[in-house]
Amino acid sequence: MNPRRAPLWTALLCCAVVAAHVPAPATQRPERNDYADARFASALGAGLNDFYAERFAQGQTAFERALQIVPDNALAIAFLDASAAHRLGALDAVVNAAEDAVADDPKSYVNHLRLGFAYLFASRAGRDRSQDARDEFNAAVMLDSAAAGAHVGLGIMRFDDRSTNRSKVEFLRALRADPNEVLAREYLGELYQTDLHDPRRGLSYVIDIPNLVPQYADIDFHIGSLLSDLHQNDAAIAYLQRGIALDRSHVGEAGQHGYTLIARIEIDERRYADAKSELAAALAADVDTIYARTLLAKVRDAVPSPSPGRSAAPQ
Repeated sequence: MNPRRAPLWTALLCCAVVAAHVPAPATQRPERNDYADARFASALGAGLNDFYAERFAQGQTAFERALQIVPDNALAIAFLDASAAHRLGALDAVVNAAEDAVADDPKSYVNHLRLGFAYLFASRAGRDRSQDARDEFNAAVMLDSAAAGAHVGLGIMRFDDRSTNRSKVEFLRALRADPNEVLAREYLGELYQTDLHDPRRGLSYVIDIPNLVPQYADIDFHIGSLLSDLHQNDAAIAYLQRGIALDRSHVGEAGQHGYTLIARIEIDERRYADAKSELAAALAADVDTIYARTLLAKVRDAVPSPSPGRSAAPQ
């Protein structure tokens, strides 16, 4: 790490005041915190470590173990399906098993929830199951309108449709049921950053997610991006670096785009040598290469060429 950058614990302190402004949920069931269950947190963390290391079969097994403890945790369901989507035929098997479960017990909220997510990931893998996913999430809501997971699924679908207000409504419904609903908070953070242009409010939703799920590399990337928008650059770089370290196989957003976002911050601060180092790392890892080369050209244009008989200007 560049000695001029704040260490991660300093970045956390910089953001503590923002975390205090997370909106309080409305009247709800007794507050749940899936991540306070040590067995669940251990299984989920193991699955995330496997996922980011491209050990997708082991990750899927770990997420299944987590769901035996907390069957309706949307983050675990989503990562189980994402792990399966990386393995030939595995997602089809997940869909088939979920369909069988609904057929066996059509009044089970969890069965409809898991089938909805399975269809959602099948759609993202190229199959047209979007309406099926929506039907399953709506069926789950009919069975238990106060539970969080189906609202998360519907919110993701509205988000994918670029329906900002309707997706926001679903995610807020999820948070009323479970203030620690990680996916709802993550998507709200992105909505406020990209669609509603309020990165400070977006940051308030996501800043403490690493305390709940410390192995979740993508959330570190999103926090870093929000901090960058707020011009808290040292804190942003600290989060981005942590995300890259967690996503060591460059599977998620942190590993794919973290280097170039750090480089962009360095360029804005005219730390061109540091920017070049990050861009070289991106090219070596073969991630975000088109943008990395674009930024390298920007660095070359920004750095003065050495005059004859004189050394190059320091970078």
